[in-house]
Amino acid sequence: MVRFKSRYLLCEVCVEDRSSLLLLEERTIYQAVKAAVARAHGDYGSALLILSFAVKYVNAHTGVILIRCRKSHYRILWSALPFMSCLENRGQKVPCSINCLHIGGTIRTCQKFLVKYSTQQLHRMLPHCTTEAERDEVRRAVLSCSLEKERDVEEEEAEEEWDDE
Repeated sequence: MVRFKSRYLLCEVCVEDRSSLLLLEERTIYQAVKAAVARAHGDYGSALLILSFAVKYVNAHTGVILIRCRKSHYRILWSALPFMSCLENRGQKVPCSINCLHIGGTIRTCQKFLVKYSTQQLHRMLPHCTTEAERDEVRRAVLSCSLEKERDVEEEEAEEEWDDE
């Protein structure tokens, strides 16, 4: 048996109105990315992407998404992401852009990067806080950034490897 190697793209959905992020769903992102790849690379790109393309994680509050694809074809997906201009869900079009933050070989490496990235973002927010209550809230958020759920992610990756075989 041959193990299929995957790449995970950790991306951020950038929108003007943060409340519209609550419309994000895996199905919406899957369809939008699939359409963007078809526009950018045609039938060839679509066919390569469909082999092992999946949206693994969506956080509607922060706009962070995790996308899995085959290692040999991740550049096709990566190059199509800037061409996404809007997401459509429940009849509403949300203008957005997709920012690729990190490309990793495992979910765990993406999670580690996300913790570092979130900590950096919170440190950038700290000087802009106006009240002491806001500062305390940001400090608590910085301290809460940890990798407590690593075991769950490792177990999920092991299951995925067996499923792919």
